[in-house]
Amino acid sequence: MKSIQSLLQKTHSATAGLQAVSNKKIQDVLRALATALSENAQQLIRANNKDLSRQDPDNPNNDRLLLNVQRIENIANSIRKVARLQDPTGKLLEQRRLDNGLDLQKISVPLGVVGAIYESRPNVTFDISALCLRSRNACVLKGSSDAAETNTTAVALIRKVLRAEGLNPDLVCLLPANREVVDEMMAATKYIDVLIPRGSDGLIKYVRNNSQVPVIETGAGVCHIYVESKADLKKAVPIVVNAKVSRPSVCNAVDAILVDAAVAVPFLEKLAPEFIKAGVEIYADKKAHALLKGYPLLHKATRADFGREFLSLKCAIKIVEGFDEAIAHIAEHSTKHSESIISENTKTTENFIRLVDAAVVYSNASTRFTDGEVFGLGAEIGISTQKLHARGPFALEKLVSEKWILRGSGQTR
Repeated sequence: MKSIQSLLQKTHSATAGLQAVSNKKIQDVLRALATALSENAQQLIRANNKDLSRQDPDNPNNDRLLLNVQRIENIANSIRKVARLQDPTGKLLEQRRLDNGLDLQKISVPLGVVGAIYESRPNVTFDISALCLRSRNACVLKGSSDAAETNTTAVALIRKVLRAEGLNPDLVCLLPANREVVDEMMAATKYIDVLIPRGSDGLIKYVRNNSQVPVIETGAGVCHIYVESKADLKKAVPIVVNAKVSRPSVCNAVDAILVDAAVAVPFLEKLAPEFIKAGVEIYADKKAHALLKGYPLLHKATRADFGREFLSLKCAIKIVEGFDEAIAHIAEHSTKHSESIISENTKTTENFIRLVDAAVVYSNASTRFTDGEVFGLGAEIGISTQKLHARGPFALEKLVSEKWILRGSGQTR
């Protein structure tokens, strides 16, 4: 406890110096970090291989843990994009003179110290560090034990760059990977200003229910695609396949496909061969199960399979009797992450967009686009599914708070 308190205190103290650093200097530091990342790719891969060697080779979540040269270069490019983004702090948000003569301003200011608790996604270590530095925040990171070697190497590299560039390396702090640290972080109201859990639904609920530090959730993604009766099936099949197959272990992958009964037969006939090629297991409701008879990886769905985040090549399919049933199903089972409708009926599409309560709603597109970088926000800390402060891709623009400033000439009240 004492050693962790000491680490938290050092990081909290480090934020004071960051406010005096020029915008250009912060950009230079991030560019130096991107270069160092590219130059030290093999070192990171060696550490990552040690983490992977401890995993079950058949675990589909290994894809989330994996680093390779291309992924490292993608992270480096993402950091360069963050460097090019506008400094979100110090912006004049409001200005006016009050009737009493006081000059009032509202400006954007850093949150302070951002605590992040996350699972086997080593890219998150770099994403959060870069975003926090760009927004003049410090960060305290608690990664998964599955990625312990990778995260240790990554943070050592980040701190080396900070030191070389003349910044306090304590601006980025990696805490031990053991679970007990989470409880200490949740009680660290003196040193951590906001806590962001990113990972399983169980982790997020635990932090939300127990933290004394304010929490911003980056929620689990139970994502739906509704293939409506007026869907163009030539569009629908590749959209659904992309949403499930392109990267099944991420939160914006589709988990449940709702198919209007009017197009169920032709749609499933077209979808099944593509899912067979990809090795997708299907958990089908009674009607879909009957239509998919003979599909090699077919299961009868239970109630628990709807509202389940699979994070693998598994998918639930339900046949619905029209728009209202689809909307009701999504309302019951959605985690309010990303939802999509495939339809050529403009009125129906607009009703779906209006009625579905989610951070991101699509028409005629894959849910896989829910991503801060894709949205032009740079990297992201996660996808927020709550409604206060941030919703959707939680990126640079939301890593700030507000400060009111009043300048007077002797006014009293």
